[in-house]
Amino acid sequence: MSRKPVVRMAELEIDPDTLETYRALLTEEIETSIALEDGVLSLSAVSIRNNPNRIRILEVYANQEAYEAHLRTPHFIKYKNQTAHMVISLTLIEVDPIAMRAKP
Repeated sequence: MSRKPVVRMAELEIDPDTLETYRALLTEEIETSIALEDGVLSLSAVSIRNNPNRIRILEVYANQEAYEAHLRTPHFIKYKNQTAHMVISLTLIEVDPIAMRAKP
C-alpha cells in the first residue's frame, strides 16, 4: 500500500444553464465524501470570480488506494452520472504539494 498522498486539481467548465444544480450536486458529493471516506483528506471547490461556470477542485487523498476507492463509491458514481451532461470540459492535473496546512 502506497503511503504517498495523491493531490489533484480538477478544472471544469460547466454549462451555465445548469450551474445552480451542478453546484448543489458538487456540494453534496464533497460533504458525503468527507463524512464517509477516511481516505479523503480534503476536497475544496471554488469558482472563478468573473466566470462562475469555471470550477476548480483541489482534491487530497491519503494515497492512491484511497483515490481509487473514492472513484468506486456509490455517492461519487451518482454525482458523476447526474452531472455528466452539465460538464462542458474537464481537465485533471496531477500536482505535487509544496505547503498545505489547515486548522483543525
